[in-house]
Amino acid sequence: QVQLVESGGGLVQAGGSLRLSCAVSGRTLSTYAMGWFRQAPGKEREFVASINWSGISTVYADFVKGRFTISRDNAKNTVSLQMNSLKLEDTAVYYCAGRLGLHTMSPYDYDYWGQGTQVTVSS
Repeated sequence: QVQLVESGGGLVQAGGSLRLSCAVSGRTLSTYAMGWFRQAPGKEREFVASINWSGISTVYADFVKGRFTISRDNAKNTVSLQMNSLKLEDTAVYYCAGRLGLHTMSPYDYDYWGQGTQVTVSS
């Protein structure tokens, strides 16, 4: 059983930065593609970024390109999301997710999910 636990969320002013982390336990992280998704109140869960098992391949949603960076450390079983130049519209609960195989943009492809961490961007 794979368990994912996110941390690092909080309240930040617009233009600021946060670094989210996802700790993976139960299986070797290197076998899983990982993704970050987010969900704002009243909205569907949406793709933010994903990374393949080795870290070589990454994909970003257009609205975070140039601002967010996904990375992973398989030795430490962690996946991170560095978020810079945060905007009000980045406010959401951020979820870490994992799946075997290729990393994708669809939340329906991911089998394992964390409980989420709240990110609130204020003006």
